[in-house]
Amino acid sequence: MRRLIEGYQHFAHDLFPERRDHFKLLSERQSPRWLFITCSDSRVVPDLILSTEPGDLFITRNAGNVVPAESHDSDDGVSATIEYAIEVLKVKHVILCGHSDCGALKAALDHVALEKLPKAKLWLSHVEDAFKYKQPLNSQDGPQAELASLIRGNVIAQFHNLRTQPSVIHALAEQRLTLHAWYYDILSGRVERYDELQQRFVNLVD
Repeated sequence: MRRLIEGYQHFAHDLFPERRDHFKLLSERQSPRWLFITCSDSRVVPDLILSTEPGDLFITRNAGNVVPAESHDSDDGVSATIEYAIEVLKVKHVILCGHSDCGALKAALDHVALEKLPKAKLWLSHVEDAFKYKQPLNSQDGPQAELASLIRGNVIAQFHNLRTQPSVIHALAEQRLTLHAWYYDILSGRVERYDELQQRFVNLVD
């Protein structure tokens, strides 16, 4: 805890005073342009990767960057967050981002490891469609190429689920929302985007 408290002291004494006016505006309202859906993994830090500031990204995180497919009994926090971001905050973009070395997808490959984690096992049933969308092996992924192909497949699977959300359907019909599917490589810092026309991942920046 000492490290966290020291970090807070640095924020309170050094960083916050420099941005006091910005935080004053944020205390009254937020108007993020992007909803960022990603994994709970501690190595994925959206504001660091994208050089964004407080108030820029509306973020929801969970194991495996899951977006449950819409159903009549959908009452999960992810769907509620998506609905709020689109219908209340009026975000213009939704970015779904998976990442390399994802523990959730490792667990999906090793069902024995989930036997003592019943909640996690139930949640990770949402990633089973990743196997349907496994991507070609990529030499850039080295010894983790097989896992990386499954992780990219999960990004596509969750991207399809995202399109079933009523708020997403509504906003797309009104042409006020754009969807993005990304893959982040922790080792290299590389970000890829899924190109729906080519049906493959390409570098985010050429």
